[in-house]
Amino acid sequence: MDVPPPLSAADKNSFAYPTIKERLPVILAKIADTLYRTRDKIKSQYQEDVSEELKSIIGSCSKLRNEVQTNKVAVPLQDSRNDTQVWNRYLQAATEREGSPPSWFKSAWLYMECYMYRRIQESVEKCNMMKEFDVFGEQKEKSFTDSVYPTEIVMMHLLETQQKIKENEELIPEAFKLFLKVCLWGNKCDLSISGGEDNAQTSSPLEQLDKLEPNILINDSDEVLNHLRSRKCERIDIVLDNAGFELISDLCFAEFLLSAGLCSTIYLHAKAFPWFVSDVTKKDFDWTLQMLGQINHIAVSSFAQLWKERLNNNTWILQVDDFWTLPYDYSQMETYAPDLYQSLQKSDMIFFKGDLNYRKLLGDLKWPFTSSFETCLRGFYPAPLCVLRTSKSDVLVGLPEGRDEEVMAQDKDWLVNGNWGVINACLKTK
Repeated sequence: MDVPPPLSAADKNSFAYPTIKERLPVILAKIADTLYRTRDKIKSQYQEDVSEELKSIIGSCSKLRNEVQTNKVAVPLQDSRNDTQVWNRYLQAATEREGSPPSWFKSAWLYMECYMYRRIQESVEKCNMMKEFDVFGEQKEKSFTDSVYPTEIVMMHLLETQQKIKENEELIPEAFKLFLKVCLWGNKCDLSISGGEDNAQTSSPLEQLDKLEPNILINDSDEVLNHLRSRKCERIDIVLDNAGFELISDLCFAEFLLSAGLCSTIYLHAKAFPWFVSDVTKKDFDWTLQMLGQINHIAVSSFAQLWKERLNNNTWILQVDDFWTLPYDYSQMETYAPDLYQSLQKSDMIFFKGDLNYRKLLGDLKWPFTSSFETCLRGFYPAPLCVLRTSKSDVLVGLPEGRDEEVMAQDKDWLVNGNWGVINACLKTK
């Protein structure tokens, strides 16, 4: 199999170029601005004076922004986090492979973007009092609070659906597809694609589903449902993406899978530290359940309580693994995270959420649009899998010949604006 080259900002016609040139500096500037603006509020959360540590984080992000804008080379990490040596070995190998250290506008976009978020975390790791601080925390919390109305609608619909399928199991396929699509379009709410600006779900997601139906470029939902119903599924995994409304949509989907009898245990995978602005960490997950419990709404408060019980009785299991925040793509998981790979092999179906997971599944390579999804996974077949992703980058496969031109005629930014989605499955296993 001929493997194409990685996407890179060296190609000024790719989305990598405006990302490196504009979006990443904006994200870094927003961190510095937000921390400076809310410095008094942040300081009040600590027993000791954290002024110098706060200044250090702001300074590090400003310095990193300058490095991006002036195309400096990647440098080794200098903190003591348990993944530091892994990142530094990766940098050394990339330097040897390329003949010089990777740089922002020359090297693989996937690596450089991941490296930026790890460098942001380095600025926090070097602190003593602020070691657990989330530089994106305020933005994620606002994204949740701005999405309360659609949260109430979807959770009320879930409550009503559970009652209906108790009385009539024939309603399960239609309900499955509805919550799968809510889960797909929840991925539109991504703070990294908007440069950290408000991007919350504010209208009823259920009312949007019919309108968005033609924008699903690949829809393997029948294949996925048939797979789940053809066996007695014990375990389904969901590799989470964004906090805020997307997480709510994921949890509602997880709850539906259990209540419809499609599996008995859900494994939810979160990030090890703040990542790509709005990705879910354990802290975000716990905070979200806590906030749901404070909303005075029959469905929201009852599910908040139920979901805490699910975590206690292990029908939901939240897991965190460093691999999700390493520079490797998923074809390398078996080599660099064998324990995680072996765990995923026990799954009956893995749902991968979002654009970054999609890019890592396909290696962020310049595949032709008509390439086979199964081929582009390059041997990553731990279990049957399905990716739910709205497109926010150049990589996309599995389209019939000419479909890209049809969509381009309707929407010139179709690849990157999050308005087009895929529900793409591969049932192959090793």
